[in-house]
Amino acid sequence: MVGAPGDLDVAAIRRIAGGEPVRLDDRLLKVVAAQREAVLGALTGQPVYGVNTGMGRLAGTPLTAEQQAGHQARLLIGRAVGGPPWLPASDVRALFAVRLRDLLTPESGASADAARFLADRLNDGFVPAVPATGSGSAGEIIPLSHAFQTFLGLGSMLDGASAADALARRAAEPYRPGPKEGTTFIQGAPIATAHAILRAATAAELAELQTLATALTIDAIGAPRGVYRPELAGPDPVLAGVLRRIQALTGGGTARPVVQAPVSVRVGPPALAYTRRAVAELEDATERALAAPTDSPSFVEGEFVSTAGFHAAELGLRMDAVAAALVHVGEISVQRTHRLLDERFSGLPAQLTPEPGPQAGLSPLHKRAAGELHALRRSVTAASLGSLDTSSGQEDVQVFALDSGERLRAALDHLLVITACELITAHQAHVLRGEPGAPALREAYRRIGELVPPVVEDRSLGPEVTAFVAALRSPRSIPSAPPAG
Repeated sequence: MVGAPGDLDVAAIRRIAGGEPVRLDDRLLKVVAAQREAVLGALTGQPVYGVNTGMGRLAGTPLTAEQQAGHQARLLIGRAVGGPPWLPASDVRALFAVRLRDLLTPESGASADAARFLADRLNDGFVPAVPATGSGSAGEIIPLSHAFQTFLGLGSMLDGASAADALARRAAEPYRPGPKEGTTFIQGAPIATAHAILRAATAAELAELQTLATALTIDAIGAPRGVYRPELAGPDPVLAGVLRRIQALTGGGTARPVVQAPVSVRVGPPALAYTRRAVAELEDATERALAAPTDSPSFVEGEFVSTAGFHAAELGLRMDAVAAALVHVGEISVQRTHRLLDERFSGLPAQLTPEPGPQAGLSPLHKRAAGELHALRRSVTAASLGSLDTSSGQEDVQVFALDSGERLRAALDHLLVITACELITAHQAHVLRGEPGAPALREAYRRIGELVPPVVEDRSLGPEVTAFVAALRSPRSIPSAPPAG
């Protein structure tokens, strides 16, 4: 039950993105209706951007009463110039949930009918086709026009159906936005916020998988454990926590009598600590963005005030930072995989095959990881940068946070495959070593072996890798010990 805008917090939005329905408290809707009356009363007798004026460079152009009558609907039509690729359904649901929170705030002054209509569309599985890229406006007007023109019965759905047919199947009449509601639908940065909410969750899950991969390689290669002592973190509590986690996972395993493991085997924890900090900073920025007014103009203390709520600079830059951190983690993971295949470092048969020479072993799997790393590196240029003039100079700064979100999505996909390759390789090394391994890792070894059995003779691993990656997308698909400390 949503009894206040703040009930639609990050956790709730993630659940809604996953398919959870929304129920609005009638008492909240009464408050929204009262807010709406205040906005309507204040609209008369003054120019209000996008309500009785044009938008962008035409903000100084007054609209007649006749022009105003259809203006809010037109705002959702003429700016829908985007195209595929489209956002996936979970992202559309997340942006709808973020927008619903906005509609419920006093600063937007939207009607209770608008909030009900949006909640109903979340609950009946209404998913428009919303462009994922190709937005060069100061905010997100192009993709948001695609999202919300469907409420008028215009545009297309993600499944290819027309919006008119989709509404008819749901016995829903098209929604006609009242004064200011068209601007409210397309202002702010709900898509960048949705990206940050969903991508941060995936990044945190992948950091945990990478922690497990690090521990499995340490155990399988028999690396010395001293470098993972938490006191070596100094005053860094995040790094200390990662080191305690590695200790908990690898404790009781056998260390080979070598002086020093390769750098890639030793530096995983600092890279993971930085990644966790980058994700935490993105989550903090998301909380701030979600709680701030994003409508422009916003209704504040009886006045309509222009805002910069559409300028999702911090979200874009923070997502770029997470993507860069993932590249470093991926580089280390690919190197660890290569070290596992090298008998000089592992003490195992070359390329982790029982018959080196006639059999290629897992060397091709490392080549797959190297290819994914190359793609990962290419996916993390600073997508949020690149401003230029639009709207005849009225909009002369853009953020491109949507591209940052899409780049981060791609980075996460590539790193997941890299992680899968390391997990499979570490399991193969564990099998060839023929020792029990660290107690906390035995269930993970068992589960990996179920999904990708040991490679005794060369076989086509491509389909198995694909299925394994799909399994890894489910949280806790590979069990590990509980976090330490």
